[in-house]
Amino acid sequence: MKVKIGILYATVDGQTLKICNKLKEELLKDNNLVKVFSIDEFHENISNYDKFIIGSSIRYGLHHKKIIEFINTNKTQLDAVKTGFFSVNLVARKPEKNTPVTNPYVIKFFKNSTWKPTIVEVFAGKLDYKKYPFFDRIMIQFIMWMTKGPTNTNVEIEYTNWDKVKGFGKAIENL
Repeated sequence: MKVKIGILYATVDGQTLKICNKLKEELLKDNNLVKVFSIDEFHENISNYDKFIIGSSIRYGLHHKKIIEFINTNKTQLDAVKTGFFSVNLVARKPEKNTPVTNPYVIKFFKNSTWKPTIVEVFAGKLDYKKYPFFDRIMIQFIMWMTKGPTNTNVEIEYTNWDKVKGFGKAIENL
């Protein structure tokens, strides 16, 4: 029996979408029916899916506002299916902050939410100063300086652990 899996995301710089596409690639290997939607494109019922995964990037310490609104509006439907949530943030580049129970953004997110997904994961994002608008570049550089990260504006580092993403895909498979 083919399992229908919906993956909904919000991204600022594109890394969350890249992770969604890798999850889709993994889930398709087992002949699942997988659809990836931007938060702005999703107009279906969650109940059309056997499993529903939500991914959000972080900007300035907050998950995407539209993702939070979506979860709050659709909590009853989300609670009726197997669900997953993943957060993408640069703090997760640090080994001591790269799990759902140690990542401050994920902890804060669930402290302020009544939704309890079946599975949760956190992934490190990508740092690409050249891609950011001036204000964001300065702010992210300052945050990196405060957290002892790279501040050279020519730096481009993909911190995402793709094996961990594949592992999350397997965990979704086993829900």
